[in-house]
Amino acid sequence: MPDKWLGVDLGIVNLATDSTGEAHTGKGVRAVRRRHARLRARLQAKGTKAAKRLLKARRRKESWFARDVNHRISKHLVGKAEDTRQGIALEDLEGIRDRVTVAKAQRADLHSWSFYQLRTFITYKAALAGVPVRLVDPRNTSRTCHQCGHCDKRNRPTRDDFSCVWCGFAGPGDHNAAINIGRRAVSHAADDAA
Repeated sequence: MPDKWLGVDLGIVNLATDSTGEAHTGKGVRAVRRRHARLRARLQAKGTKAAKRLLKARRRKESWFARDVNHRISKHLVGKAEDTRQGIALEDLEGIRDRVTVAKAQRADLHSWSFYQLRTFITYKAALAGVPVRLVDPRNTSRTCHQCGHCDKRNRPTRDDFSCVWCGFAGPGDHNAAINIGRRAVSHAADDAA
C-alpha cells in the first residue's frame, strides 16, 4: 500500500478536484446537457418519426460526449497518481441521489451526473496501471478543516469557498474536501495494517 493518497472530490460544478488543487470543470458538460435538453423538449413536442429519430441520435451524442470527458479525466488522474507513486482515494457516493436534496433548478444536473461512470473508469484504469484505489466515507469531508480538523456547517459559507470558523483557514472548498478524502484513505490504510 502507498504512503500517500491522491484524494479526489467528485462534484457537479467541478467534476473532479484532486488534493493537489487541480480541478476538472464540468462547465462544458453542463452546457452541452442543457443545450440537448432544450433540443429534446422541442423535438418531443413535435412527435414526428423524424423527430424521434433525431432524439435517439441526440441521446447517443450526449452520452458519447460525457463518456469522453470521463475517460480524459480518469486517464489524467490515474497518470498523475502513477507518476507520483500514490494511491487514489475516492468518495463512496453509493446512493447519493437518495440522500441529497437540491433545488428544483439543480435536479437535472444531479440526475444526469455520471460520477459512477467516472469512478468505474478510474478504477479499471488504476488496476491496469497498478495504482490502488480506496473508497472512503464522504461524510463531512467538505465541512472539516484540513488544517485544524474542526468540523462545522458554517465552514462552507458558499458552494465554492471554505472558511474555517475555528482557525481562520480559507480556500477553495473542493480542494479542502479532496485533501480530507486523501487523509481518510491514509487512516483506513493504517487501520487495515493494524
